[in-house]
Amino acid sequence: MDFQSLYVTLKLAVVTMGVLVVLAAPIAYMLAYTRFPGKSLLEALINLPMALPPTVLGFYMIFIMGPKGIAGRFWESFTGGSMLFTFLGIAVASSLYSIPFAVQPMKAAFQKVDRRLMESAYVLGLSRAATFLRVVIPNSISGIAAAAILVFIHSMGAFGVLLMVGGSVPGETKVASIAIYEAVEMMNYREASLMSLCFIPIGYVFLLLVNKLHGDSANGSADHPSQTA
Repeated sequence: MDFQSLYVTLKLAVVTMGVLVVLAAPIAYMLAYTRFPGKSLLEALINLPMALPPTVLGFYMIFIMGPKGIAGRFWESFTGGSMLFTFLGIAVASSLYSIPFAVQPMKAAFQKVDRRLMESAYVLGLSRAATFLRVVIPNSISGIAAAAILVFIHSMGAFGVLLMVGGSVPGETKVASIAIYEAVEMMNYREASLMSLCFIPIGYVFLLLVNKLHGDSANGSADHPSQTA
């Protein structure tokens, strides 16, 4: 079995999860509590990867990260190398591809936080940033954890966007989904079957965790309907 591609897959999923937990939280907070012109347009843009075929997203990312693209030119002038066909390239692609799966669960979790807790924090002199870190985040841990798990699962199953941006470089960009595709192309069904079987228990366990987190969150809200600061 191609353990190298499995390692690259797990590494990519962990990196994507870590990046999006940090980046998506303030975005979700802004969408949950702030009103501004064009908010619906921004939210639709964030959710656009869910509506586009992965190859379409990958195609445009080639232009952005290529030698003539904005990100590609900047990275090449900074490092002398290309973003395409590198682990960095597929990490960026995976993060953009999975961002809706981080923002939407976090936004829902933030909106469930008792507004009275936030109002009490403002009365005590906390800024919006401090309230976010000291009140909203601690009361949304289950939602943030669910978002992290969904991003991890989604990243593990990514295929089209990664193939477009990273190709199939062993040990660098060749993830398990690409390895399975190549094994089937070569009619190596035993290899494809073994690698495919690895995904089923991982996905099942993580989905059970998501359901458990949602259940605990719902029970917590029911048990403490009048929670105050």
